[in-house]
Amino acid sequence: MDLLVVGGGPAGLATALHAARAGLDVSVWEQRAGIVDKACGEGLMPGAVAALSALGVHPPGRDLRGIRYVAGPRHVDAGFRAGPGRGVRRTTLHALLREAVLAAGVRVDRRTAHHVEQDRDAVVVDGTRAGHLVAADGLHSPIRGALGLNRPRRARQRHGLRRHYRLAPWSDHVEVYWAREAEAYVTPVADDLVGVAVLTTARRSYDDHLAAFPELRERLAGAGPAGRVRGAGPFRQTANARTAGRVLLVGDAAGYVDALTGEGIALALAQAAAAVRAITSNDLPAYEREWRHITRRHRWLTHALLGVTRTLPARAALVPVAGRLPWLFSATVGMLAR
Repeated sequence: MDLLVVGGGPAGLATALHAARAGLDVSVWEQRAGIVDKACGEGLMPGAVAALSALGVHPPGRDLRGIRYVAGPRHVDAGFRAGPGRGVRRTTLHALLREAVLAAGVRVDRRTAHHVEQDRDAVVVDGTRAGHLVAADGLHSPIRGALGLNRPRRARQRHGLRRHYRLAPWSDHVEVYWAREAEAYVTPVADDLVGVAVLTTARRSYDDHLAAFPELRERLAGAGPAGRVRGAGPFRQTANARTAGRVLLVGDAAGYVDALTGEGIALALAQAAAAVRAITSNDLPAYEREWRHITRRHRWLTHALLGVTRTLPARAALVPVAGRLPWLFSATVGMLAR
């Protein structure tokens, strides 16, 4: 085959869909069966909505008009200028991408990649030969590790926890609640469902973290949890490069800073298209260059926000400062929403 994609999440499925549309013979390997849930903020930026639409994928959900930062009684809003984003259940997005891939004639097998070797002409994965391999196998990519592309990180790591609640959304914004050592992200994903994700370096239970957000707890009072708590992390994963021979890393496998700015799906979709362009043009170094361009704004903004909010006084001042400088907050949200 021309391309083997290892990893059947949104990044891998989008890569396979782009490859099929480019006329490549492509297959997907995914070790997990069926539709897979994941701890995810579930908010699609306007750019991600547009990228999915270009692939013929139109997930249902709730329109998102912007981002609201909340700290105690204070809040500040910034709207999306490029049209609405969308709150979408992770399982809904996964199911629709999988349907689109199967409709395009791509084979999706339940398989795990164990051994990768390559020469000048092909990659061989567990005896299966392909012209190129895209590793879209997640934050802790085994293929990235096997290729020696992991870059160790010593910084204190952040994790995420997410739970859904059965109640009508009260806002058409993604609400970000700030506390001393965590943020809570509230995303409406259906007419009767909201997702609440907590990001933090502190290792506590979900309910213990939620206690730091009294205004949010009041909003959720009386609402029944819809499903169990799911976790993800550690977030910070760094790769030495995004290509090795005829192998390309896409999505979280290519490296990930933090979920703070909520661009994960948008970045994965853009990387998927770039990887296929590099393969079809037989110019894999172009993918490394384009990956850096695609992720530059995200990496800069995320590093800046993480640095600014590392100390307690800075975290406490973030929302008041954003309120006094609404143009800066709006400009930042506008950059994220592209």
